[in-house]
Amino acid sequence: MKVLFVASECAPFVKTGGLADVVSALPKALKETGASVRVMIPAYPALASLVASGRELLREDDGFLGDLRITAASAEGLELLLVTAPHLYNRPGNPYLGPDGRDWPDNHLRFAALGRMAAIVARKGIGRGKSSWRPDVLHAHDWQAGLGPAFLRLGPPAAARTVTTIHNIAFQGLFGPEQLALLNLTPTEFHIEGLEYFGNISFLKAGLVWADRITTVSPTYARELLSPEFGMGFEGILGARAGDFTGILNGVDLDVWNPVADPALAANFGPNDLPERSANRRELLDRFGLDLGSNAPLFCVVSRLTRQKGLDMLLEVLPRLLARGAGLVLLGTGDGDLEAGFKAAAADSPTRIGVRIGYDESLSHLMQGGADCIVIPSRFEPCGLTQLYGLRYGCLPLVARVGGLADTVIDLNEAARAAGVATGFQFSPTTSTNLASAIDRCCDAFRDRELWEGMMRRAMRHPVGWDSSAEAYLALYSGLSAVPESGKCI
Repeated sequence: MKVLFVASECAPFVKTGGLADVVSALPKALKETGASVRVMIPAYPALASLVASGRELLREDDGFLGDLRITAASAEGLELLLVTAPHLYNRPGNPYLGPDGRDWPDNHLRFAALGRMAAIVARKGIGRGKSSWRPDVLHAHDWQAGLGPAFLRLGPPAAARTVTTIHNIAFQGLFGPEQLALLNLTPTEFHIEGLEYFGNISFLKAGLVWADRITTVSPTYARELLSPEFGMGFEGILGARAGDFTGILNGVDLDVWNPVADPALAANFGPNDLPERSANRRELLDRFGLDLGSNAPLFCVVSRLTRQKGLDMLLEVLPRLLARGAGLVLLGTGDGDLEAGFKAAAADSPTRIGVRIGYDESLSHLMQGGADCIVIPSRFEPCGLTQLYGLRYGCLPLVARVGGLADTVIDLNEAARAAGVATGFQFSPTTSTNLASAIDRCCDAFRDRELWEGMMRRAMRHPVGWDSSAEAYLALYSGLSAVPESGKCI
């Protein structure tokens, strides 16, 4: 099975969130099943050295999108196909935002080019002779790759089948209808059963309409997306394609996230040597300048600071957390009012609350390895990866009961306590009152060291890798052979 992954980011080369981790880890897991996977991403400046040392395999002079090339390179255990177009991608910083913090005004062209080259590779393949490679499946990830399935199906018949994965339906790739011609699309595709979405072009909708199959990143999120509360206007489309739509849980790269060998930790540890973990807590407290006794739980947050993530509620209940004698370390960036609110809280309680605005991959590993509990109070969460990292590192997750959080954390309720199966804490509905109650339950459990350490060992042994999900994707790909070549439209 040959699979072309198409995405806007891939760790460790370029990362703004969990999408990059999935696009990096899943191909490696699929390789273990015998699949051949290539990952297509734009050649941002951070990839310049790989472009320079790679092999140019394809050049397309697109009258609308300019000179587009494909350069093949191997790095970090991945086979990469880099879409080389300096006029579109040679820009510093965030892959989506300009220096003013706003979307690049030509993002429609930048990611249409990604979809265009994906469709060309899926139709024609790359290389020659024994080194030639043509995918059986084009797998598009999120809106940035959404035009890939559309361009493939709207062109000449192609043998490759298509899958679109929704990582977060809140990001829909919306652009004005006046861009149709620049995208090499016609008004015949701009209608309610095509890529039109409330008067705009939606790259994500294009991916949903023209893909043969649709997936999302957890079973619970798949069910949620069929409701108006979570579907964000796409519930009708997904409901019409319910037979082609499934949720497959994300996993994590067990080599990258491995507390036994993680170089970012002050001390490595496993489920059988938990006392070693205390060195990471001490290092973490020193890094943030906190003074917290060993009998008080240390909570952490590693997240985008947004309302979606529920961090306004955490800010509201910080007095309750402090009243319980607990501490908090936070790493993230996002909405200005939330950044300011957490910085002010740290200034008011400098020995109990530590805040770093920004992102630091190494520090995020230390936080998972040194904090006692990671807080993820999201209003919606397609899958979430930080709770999986927390499980792996014995940093017990405290989560809202939504999406993939509901699928991956076993709440310490009375039944779970009696059965000895709990791995964390859930709360629902997602309100600040219920979050505060969950913090209280967590603090109470922390006092019972036998209970807490049992949960830690159980969490660390909980399967969070890609094995079963990779098999599910491989089965999905294999089942596409029965799909008609015309594709699946609504």
